[in-house]
Amino acid sequence: MKSKTKNRKTQEQIARMVERCFNEITLAPEEDAVQELEEGWYNAAYNIRLSDNREVILKIAPPKEAKVMRYEKDIMATEVAVMRLVRQNPAIPVPEIYAYDASQRVCDSDYFFMEKLPGVNLEHIKDNLTLVETESIERQIGEIIRQINSFTGSYFGYDGNPNLRANTWKEAFIKIIESLLDDAENKEVTFDFNNDEIRTAVMEHATSLEKITEPCLVHWDAWHSNFFVEGDQVVGIIDFERALWAEPLMEAQFRLYEDYGITNSLRGYGKTTFSFTEEQRNHLYTLHLGLVMNIECYYRTYSSDFPYTFSRHLIDRSMDWLKTH
Repeated sequence: MKSKTKNRKTQEQIARMVERCFNEITLAPEEDAVQELEEGWYNAAYNIRLSDNREVILKIAPPKEAKVMRYEKDIMATEVAVMRLVRQNPAIPVPEIYAYDASQRVCDSDYFFMEKLPGVNLEHIKDNLTLVETESIERQIGEIIRQINSFTGSYFGYDGNPNLRANTWKEAFIKIIESLLDDAENKEVTFDFNNDEIRTAVMEHATSLEKITEPCLVHWDAWHSNFFVEGDQVVGIIDFERALWAEPLMEAQFRLYEDYGITNSLRGYGKTTFSFTEEQRNHLYTLHLGLVMNIECYYRTYSSDFPYTFSRHLIDRSMDWLKTH
């Protein structure tokens, strides 16, 4: 995926980053020691081979001058902090962070090196799995997400942006929605519903957010492309950059509920029924996801129209539900 926020670097620049972070270990001399990983939508990422033959992953944040959305402020620092936090729980197969450099001495933005996970990306092989393998993997995903959600925080919202935090989830969520609408206005983004219609729909269901009183850690971006598997075992989960302190129903696994019924991931999580207030929040969070995906298209100018088309569907579906219930 091509994106304006990807801060690509040359092999020579990456060699200097390696030298800064790995002491006497250098970049391997071969031309193929640096391989770009092109599937991500935001950061530049590379598979790196070091002079000791070890392979590691390099992620580079967008350059400081890049126009990003408000909730994306300092999200690489968030990713590193959250990965180090959840690594305390051995049930969460998160890669080790080897080095994080925010000095900007050899790179014009933050970057970090992390462990290269074993296995293969689930998105690449999901269509070739047997039903038994698929069920096992999806249940494991639910279990892993539940473990991530077991971490609790002291406020609701985003680590990287103090303006998007609050002591209550209702207040934080409303701030987050308003920030998205501000981001949309900055790029003259329009939807099938005007901003006041969106605000009204959110506020009519906002009392459901008052049920959430304890902030828990939410990965938020745990789609198939962020899991690695070997056989029928999940061996890794990545991309914690968009994590926030919220409630579990914000997780990607719960966005599938309306279309597919109770999934194996939900069974693995241990959540198979929903009250009406939970349904309200599910649709609020689907609206939130749709807004994020749609607006970011204007900040990154993707090479694919899939995010735009899919996000419009999410916005329309969630708004229709919120306006009729």
